[in-house]
Amino acid sequence: MKRFIPFMTPDPLVAVIRLDGVIAGGGRTAPRLNDASLAPVIERAFTRGKPKAVALVVNSPGGSPVQSALIAARIRRLAKEKTVPVHAFVEDVAASGGYWLATAADHIWVDDSSIMGSIGVISAGFGFHEFITRYGVERRVYTAGKSKSMLDPFQPEKPEDVTRLRALQDTIHERFIAEVKARRGDRLQGGDELFTGEIWAGRGAVEVGLADGVDHLVPKMKAVYGDKVRLVPYGLRRPFFQRLGAQLLDGATAGIEDRALWARYGL
Repeated sequence: MKRFIPFMTPDPLVAVIRLDGVIAGGGRTAPRLNDASLAPVIERAFTRGKPKAVALVVNSPGGSPVQSALIAARIRRLAKEKTVPVHAFVEDVAASGGYWLATAADHIWVDDSSIMGSIGVISAGFGFHEFITRYGVERRVYTAGKSKSMLDPFQPEKPEDVTRLRALQDTIHERFIAEVKARRGDRLQGGDELFTGEIWAGRGAVEVGLADGVDHLVPKMKAVYGDKVRLVPYGLRRPFFQRLGAQLLDGATAGIEDRALWARYGL
C-alpha cells in the first residue's frame, strides 16, 4: 500500500525467479526450463515494481547447454540494463547447466547439502546392433552425406564418429569453462580440477569458489535489504489441462529422461 501513497517510501522489493527442473528446448509437455518459456517471466521480474534485486532460486541437474547459455545471457543483459544485482540461491542441486544458470548471478548462496559443479559435457546412448542381428532384423539406412548416420545406435560404433563427438564436446566444454571463469573470476580457488565434471556439496563448493557462502533466501535478503523487504515470486505457470496432458502424454518418456538426470546426483 505504501507505494500508492505520495511521499511514502515503499518497502524494498526483491523479485524471486524460480528455476526448477531440467533444462531443455521447447516441444515437450513435461516441465522444462528454456529461454522461450522463461523470457516473459525474467522480463517481468526485472521490470515490475523497480526491484532492488533479483533472486534466482536454482534447483536443476542441467540439460541443454544452449538453453542454459540463452537463459543466463538474458538474465545478465537485463541486470546490466536495469542496474539490478542478482543473487542465486541453490536448493538441492545446481549442476552442469544448472550451475551455468547460477553463474548468471553476482553472488551464489548454497545450503550445506546443496550439490554444485559438474562443469563438463556428457553424451550417453545405447548400442543395439548385436540385438537386432540376433533376432534377424535388417537395418537399412540411406544417406546423402557420409556423416548423416553418425553414432547410429543400430550400427557398430565407429572410432571416427567418437572422435567427432568428442571434438564437439570439447568445444562446448571450453565455452562452459570460459563462462564460469568470466563470472566467478578471482573467487575461483583451484586449477583445472574445477572443470573435470567433479561435484561439491555446500561448504566444499564455497571453499573452491563456486559459491560465495552458505545462506538461504529469506534471511539473506533481509540481512541485505532490511526486515521489511518484500519477496515477489515469479515462475512458470501452465493451465490445468496442459498440466494434466503432460502427466498423461509425456510422463513415460520425458519423465524417465528427467529422472535419469536427477539420479546422477542421488536425487
